[in-house]
Amino acid sequence: METTTGATVPDMTVQLTIDCSDPRRMVAFWAEALGYVPEPPPAGHATWRAYWAATGVPEEELPPGAGDIPESIVDPSGRGPRVWFQQVPEPKVAKNRWHFDLRVGGGRDVPLDVRARRVGSTVERLVAAGASVLRVNDEPDTGFYAVALRDPEGNEFDVV
Repeated sequence: METTTGATVPDMTVQLTIDCSDPRRMVAFWAEALGYVPEPPPAGHATWRAYWAATGVPEEELPPGAGDIPESIVDPSGRGPRVWFQQVPEPKVAKNRWHFDLRVGGGRDVPLDVRARRVGSTVERLVAAGASVLRVNDEPDTGFYAVALRDPEGNEFDVV
């Protein structure tokens, strides 16, 4: 792959790592939100913990329960990045510096009322899965409609 500056970069994949206190809850929520699936452990291993042990990761580097359940999700189509929910001891204390935009409305070529219905339907589904609504951004004069939400651990994201 070549960058805009002409430098050659090796083929790569992208993983988004999200610090959290409860990977099980975050895997369930974000798999539902993104249409992803929990990532199974590599072939020949019953759990990720068993895989890590087989590859030589020292037991003292693995927190209790780490790898016993899926801690990552993947796009079943293979197009999107892998998302890993890394358990950390400290809670979220400030606004996150990243967020997902779940673009379900269809863009500005779709009538505003149709986009609002699509966004509303997704918001209802995600609230049922554990999200909470932060604010509705309804700006008919500019043709903008989006809903800001929080995931089960308080990370902000938008449905547009």
